[in-house]
Amino acid sequence: MSINMQLEPLFKSLLITGSVQGETRMKGGLMSEIRSVALALAVISSLVQPAHAGTQTAELSSQKSHSTRAAQLLVQSSDNVNKVTGVKINSTDKGIEIILESANAEALKPVNNNQGNSYIADIPNAVLALDKGGNFTQNNPAPGIVSVSVTQANTNTLRVTVIGEGSLPNTELFDSDQGLIFAVTPIASATKPQQPTQAVAEVTGVKLNPTNNGLEIILTTPDGEKLPVLPKTEGNTYIIEINSAQLRLPSGGTFRQEKPIAGVSEITVTNSDANTIRMAVIGVDSIPKVELFDSDQGLIFGVASAASSTQAQTQPQTPTEPTQPSASDEPIELTVTGEQDGYRVQDSSTATKIDVPLRDIPASVQVIPKEIIQDRQVVRLNELADNVSGVRRQETYGGLASQGYFIRGFETGFENLRNGFKDFGFISPRDVSSIERVEFLKGPASILYGSISSPGGVVNTITKQPLSDPFYQINGTIGSDDFYRTSIDLTGPLVENRSALYRLNLAYENADSFRDFVNNESTYIGPIITVKAGENTDITFGYEYQKYDYTFDRGFPNNNRVVFDLPINRFLDEPSLNRGEFTSNNFTYVLESKFGYNNNWKFRQGFNVINVNGSAGGTQANSINEDGLTVAREYRVSNDKSNNISFQNEISGKFNTGSIRHNILVGLELSNYSFQYDFYRGTIADLNIFNPVYGAQPESVERAFFEKYGGSNIALYLQNLVEITPNLKLLAGGRFDWVDSFYRNLETGATNNETSDSKFSPRVGIVYQPTDSTSIYGSWTNSFNPQIFGRSINNEAFKPETAKQFEVGIKQEFLDNRLSATLAYFNITKKNVLTTDPDPANSDFQIQTGEQKSSGVELDVVGEILPGWKIIGTYTYTDAFVSEDPILVNNRLAGVPYNSASLWTTYQLQKGNLQGLGLGFGLVYVGQRESDISNNNVKIPSYLRTDASIFYKRDRWRVGVNIKNLFDTKYYESQGFYIVPAAPFTVLGTVSLEF
Repeated sequence: MSINMQLEPLFKSLLITGSVQGETRMKGGLMSEIRSVALALAVISSLVQPAHAGTQTAELSSQKSHSTRAAQLLVQSSDNVNKVTGVKINSTDKGIEIILESANAEALKPVNNNQGNSYIADIPNAVLALDKGGNFTQNNPAPGIVSVSVTQANTNTLRVTVIGEGSLPNTELFDSDQGLIFAVTPIASATKPQQPTQAVAEVTGVKLNPTNNGLEIILTTPDGEKLPVLPKTEGNTYIIEINSAQLRLPSGGTFRQEKPIAGVSEITVTNSDANTIRMAVIGVDSIPKVELFDSDQGLIFGVASAASSTQAQTQPQTPTEPTQPSASDEPIELTVTGEQDGYRVQDSSTATKIDVPLRDIPASVQVIPKEIIQDRQVVRLNELADNVSGVRRQETYGGLASQGYFIRGFETGFENLRNGFKDFGFISPRDVSSIERVEFLKGPASILYGSISSPGGVVNTITKQPLSDPFYQINGTIGSDDFYRTSIDLTGPLVENRSALYRLNLAYENADSFRDFVNNESTYIGPIITVKAGENTDITFGYEYQKYDYTFDRGFPNNNRVVFDLPINRFLDEPSLNRGEFTSNNFTYVLESKFGYNNNWKFRQGFNVINVNGSAGGTQANSINEDGLTVAREYRVSNDKSNNISFQNEISGKFNTGSIRHNILVGLELSNYSFQYDFYRGTIADLNIFNPVYGAQPESVERAFFEKYGGSNIALYLQNLVEITPNLKLLAGGRFDWVDSFYRNLETGATNNETSDSKFSPRVGIVYQPTDSTSIYGSWTNSFNPQIFGRSINNEAFKPETAKQFEVGIKQEFLDNRLSATLAYFNITKKNVLTTDPDPANSDFQIQTGEQKSSGVELDVVGEILPGWKIIGTYTYTDAFVSEDPILVNNRLAGVPYNSASLWTTYQLQKGNLQGLGLGFGLVYVGQRESDISNNNVKIPSYLRTDASIFYKRDRWRVGVNIKNLFDTKYYESQGFYIVPAAPFTVLGTVSLEF
């Protein structure tokens, strides 16, 4: 037997790890010292005697009872189950060991189903195959234990039952060369007087605190030492049931935190019934290690991170052998801490396509979780631009509920990501109800996502995923301008063993607007199903349907400042003609399978189709006439279709070369995109902007364009996150794209343009972490975007637009890691920009000599200052201008202010009669901006907007009132060609119920 196996039982006994039942342990500095001494004694003990010295071994075959030979028959008929060929009971100092002899012990996965004084462990995919057949039973194997039995519960499930005398025995589980070992310690509680029935204790808070080995889960209650704690496991989930207790949080009866530390996918604390709290710690690859402590704060559960577990498993085989430092010898990193409802998220997949702590990424990445969406009562995703530095909202296609942004000075072109898949968002509506979080990656992103229209950054919306525990929520909102909205969120297991999970989000919205004649109606349906296809393989199928019907409203023309004298509700189009309707269908399939040593490798395959079709248009106000009293208008209607298809295959894994850690990603992506528009144009009468009279009808309507453009793409990419030392990390990689693009006239069948481009996009970044709370980084990134619309005088294809960025920054944690800040400087240069040919004779053609630059400083602060006091704040300075152009040189880029800043903060009372009551306050400042790139002297004024909220959370209820634009500030947003009035004083009232 190896020294590792000899050490394991003694090590776990001394440190009291694994499952615990009915024990309260010391906590604090003294416990740390005891553990250190215990570890040293364990090592010394293993060198001088066998791990089981001093125990008696007794073959108890003569005392077995044989019921039937059914198990033997089952073994003969099935080769897909694990055989237990022997059962032994050994006496120990504390009680007994039950050894299930099996050639494949590691495949035996017990699931606890304790009842009363009986410890019951069911082992699926296992049969009892004793020499004499039948079941195993031993009565009174040790004082305090009534009996031990090993039986065949059903055709492929083995059951181990240990009946205690008066109380449930403590049981720990070990693997050894002999098989699976249950170490049983009886509790002689039968001789003790029966305790009186406990009153139901209240747990008023749940907190997650980082520790050296992982984190602590603190359940705040004055009655912690009195509460009975019953642990069990189901698959990779460690479950603790706390009787005579109820969760009474200000936010309700549920606590949830995803990815709190490495190796743990989720922690939930819920009320399973009127008398019991259920805590579930779900492991990524295996059952998490959990310890129970007691303190004045309440119940404390210590959870070890994956790094800590690896450290325990990778001890040297012999102490005298020289070994190289391994990854497990290095400091453990806590990837996520904080409470549910927290604003601070500490990992992101958008920047690297692997789950990496934000502090290890050499880039500025801001993550907006659903808690901010709820607290601000966001109903359009581009409102989130207020909470991210360097980002401003761009008004959408006539008011469609899609996503448009200016990021670091550049338009995104409405192109964004859904769960890492590209979405041409110009005509794609997007509902907020299914959004788990929104990740903003700033800077060029071609390294992972190929051709990108904006070098400023990319936005990835992450949808809510199915949960293993049932969760049901319904929300209702009413507000100003006849705003009505309801949404439902349902999730949980589809089958009892939780091998199939579901989530269903539904939303309906019907609203008028502060703008005259404007309204919208939206219906959203989003089901997701995750199926566990194997022990380490999950398959997820998702579908999203949304129909968005709305009044098409572009706002005001941007050629004359007189529009700022108009009332913001003024409609310059025709109420009876302007309409838009788009239907979006989004299907996603994702397979994820872990493999290799310790499941350190993962294969991911993803397939996504986004199809959108519809029409929009009507009368559009093109420009204010020279008289300053009337607006020139045009009739335009377009029937549009877009289609995105993406197929991704990726392998990622972790390995070491000596003392250097690697986290590598290799991927292949195939994609196809097309956009088709059938565009009609006609004339219509002008309109007096100060005294409008509506009712004009279009004339001379005819087809202007019937065209389609798009392309297909093949890409290979490679990335390696290298941990040179624990505080020095290097991120390097590149992507090679082959893109074939087209632009066709569908009416004539002619091809306007075709291009074939290939491009390599590299990225290099470095992170230095002088302390556990500080990261200093620098990076160089690139992007490209094929040009298919412009043409030269010689009808030659243009080169792709390219961009590069240099960025340096610092990420700092404050207040015991409750508050984080990112300060960044960036410099982006975009080349090969198409500009109009300066030769008047060739004004219908373009040349490729343009260049644009953007540089600036950004600051983001997010977290919790005090318990209940959350904050997210930003500041940005951006200098974005045309650096090379025959006509526009030195002009500012449209829609981008020099200075902008924002603050949103909430405070919720943590105790007292008003516990659960909270207030929110927000400020948004945006400086003066150019209305378009021509810098035509029409500048959009600066503004300072104030928001506020009041809310109350109690048990399963949340009631809130949000006031947007508290002081009724008159302000405007930019579309790039139009000036769009923003909403005045607005009130939204929301009621949420979890059940």
